[in-house]
Amino acid sequence: MSAGNLYLIPNTLGGESTEDIIPQKVAEIASELRVFAVEDIKSARRLLRKIDRTFPIDESEFFVLNKATAATEVHHLIKTMKSGKSVGIISEAGCAGIADPGAVLVALAHENNIHVCPMVGPSSILLTLIGSGFNGQQFSFHGYLPKEQKERIRKLKDLEQRVKRSGETQLFMDTPFRTMHVFEDLLNMLADDTLLCVASNLTLFNERIQTKTIKDWRENAYDLSKQLTMFALGKL
Repeated sequence: MSAGNLYLIPNTLGGESTEDIIPQKVAEIASELRVFAVEDIKSARRLLRKIDRTFPIDESEFFVLNKATAATEVHHLIKTMKSGKSVGIISEAGCAGIADPGAVLVALAHENNIHVCPMVGPSSILLTLIGSGFNGQQFSFHGYLPKEQKERIRKLKDLEQRVKRSGETQLFMDTPFRTMHVFEDLLNMLADDTLLCVASNLTLFNERIQTKTIKDWRENAYDLSKQLTMFALGKL
């Protein structure tokens, strides 16, 4: 018996519609799966019902995959695929395996010679990068910033210096509840001529992406409270 595949299924970045956001091929494969490893059950079920209104939620298995997930559950999913069933990983938002726990299962799948199928979908990292005007050949994504302000400021200054030394674009994010704190730290602590791209609500009706110097941002700042936002520092 041949093993099943591990599909990395992209989620939306928060929109109500999957039309023009989730490719048809992804929707077709997701509709055929009945076993899922998910970061958040509610958002995963919501995505599947958006893709297919008749999707059999009650006939499907959902395993929560996060930092607290026991190793036994992860290995159970590997056994499931070895038995011939395919499994889909669904992140809470965007592409699976980036800034979420899906990478653990992906690594284990490779160790067990299970075919991993990454699928095309919205990525706030890539959308910010290509929309920023910054260096798209050398870039780094740093995920979530430190919660404590002193550590966060230290990290931001370090990223600023990396840009100045190498020209490498630096991308980072935080939770919607801390986004405004990060924005304020950027405007208060970085140099006037440092370039900052702010990309909020990507792919949504209120999408906004702009690149300005810190000096210009101070004069044209707007409220980012509870906004889904990605930041980038770089050079034009």
